[in-house]
Amino acid sequence: MAERYRPFTLLHSNDLHGNFLAEHVDEKLLGGISMLSGYVAEVRKNAPNVVYCISGDMLQGSLIDSEFQGISTIEIMNMIDPDVVSLGNHEIDYGLAHLLFLERCAKFPIVCANFFIKNPYTRLFNSHKIIKIGGMRMLFIGIITDEVMHSVRRDNLLGGLVDVEEAAREVGRICNAYRAVDIDFTVLLTHIGFEEDKRLAALLNPAWGVDVIIGGHSHTVLEAPAEVNDILIAQAGVGTNQIGRFDIVVDTDTNTVHSYAWSLVPIDASHCPRDTRLEETILRYKQTVDEKYDRVLCRFHSVLTHPDRYRETELGNFLSDILKDRLGVDIMILGSGSIRKEQAGPIFTLGDLKETMPYDDRVYALKVSGAQLRRMLRHVLRDEVLDGGHGEYYQFSNGFCATYNRSARRFERFEYEGRPMKDDDELRIGLQGYHYNNFQNFFQVALSELVDGKGSIATTSLLDVLEEFFISAHQPDAEVEGRLTVI
Repeated sequence: MAERYRPFTLLHSNDLHGNFLAEHVDEKLLGGISMLSGYVAEVRKNAPNVVYCISGDMLQGSLIDSEFQGISTIEIMNMIDPDVVSLGNHEIDYGLAHLLFLERCAKFPIVCANFFIKNPYTRLFNSHKIIKIGGMRMLFIGIITDEVMHSVRRDNLLGGLVDVEEAAREVGRICNAYRAVDIDFTVLLTHIGFEEDKRLAALLNPAWGVDVIIGGHSHTVLEAPAEVNDILIAQAGVGTNQIGRFDIVVDTDTNTVHSYAWSLVPIDASHCPRDTRLEETILRYKQTVDEKYDRVLCRFHSVLTHPDRYRETELGNFLSDILKDRLGVDIMILGSGSIRKEQAGPIFTLGDLKETMPYDDRVYALKVSGAQLRRMLRHVLRDEVLDGGHGEYYQFSNGFCATYNRSARRFERFEYEGRPMKDDDELRIGLQGYHYNNFQNFFQVALSELVDGKGSIATTSLLDVLEEFFISAHQPDAEVEGRLTVI
């Protein structure tokens, strides 16, 4: 009996985003990599068979991480020593060559089954990791969202799985390839979002033996795991404020979950001891960053917020207005996901700027017709974006005002500078390089169709433009005005 039913503990994180420091929440210290490390170490000491995994996006989101281009994060994660990690889309933010360099610095395995060079076909990372623990063999497979390809695809040399159907086939291929090895338990470490995880689970053949999907990318907080096609699906929100914990008993005769308990454990002083050695490493990096970035740029009139990337926000209006005015475009269309802080101000430092807008990018100026702009935004406002946040969304500068009737799939109002926009009107829009490079994918309009073909570079550094504005700004402010309304 004891041989057949074997217990183990699966700890899981996702979307840590270089979130090293604890924060005060309701007068209680919450989160931080020190207490997260302390909790993992405590569980490893007290439970017999423990695996700690991370489902993507360790990198990008903190000033320390961006200043040291992920090297700080890898050094810190080496001290925590996860058993297996999968790639997220933000692992590529510092470039493909740098990602491969970071992988060499990592002392833990990084897996991804679907990131490859097309010809000759070569995976850039190991597709899987088999971990032997408690007399069992556990297969971990990494699957990433196709968003990563938006950043790195050049001349069609690199490939990835573009939908869950292809991902399901790839999972089946790997599982079938290792059927001869007695795999007791199979986990997918995905970074495709919670809704896509459920779709993927429904497509998997039960004979392949996938037991659990540990997801990321959508920052989903759950009260309990979802269960689809007898596969448990879990995610642990975002950052270091919590960690997911499965306590599972495996039936090694049938290679299935016999029983389980799951919880989302808060990372706070009541649950987690501090890792003081790791704190010393963080402090070393923090001191360097503080010396460089503590310079005050200006004081806002009030705190400006960006609580949800899928609607108009104060920070979104504020930043898009600055770029519009400074770059001389008619409408600045700013990627909501490039704004990485939920609030900023009233004191605003250079470090705050770098944390709020960590992606220093070019801005392109493109001339579009009114009809083309309607087509572009109708694609942005498709149901999969509005329902589940699966896709790109944007903030718009002042002067643009639109009301979109979702059920009728049409704009009730589409105006610029207070008058209806005509199909043959020509407007100069500003667009970040990331969105320019993926223009057809994000807007379903080819660059060649535009009024001026492919446009021109308005600035090579978005951050230079913003920093220059803040240096001379006096108590700037912004508010939500209803620039884009969905009804």
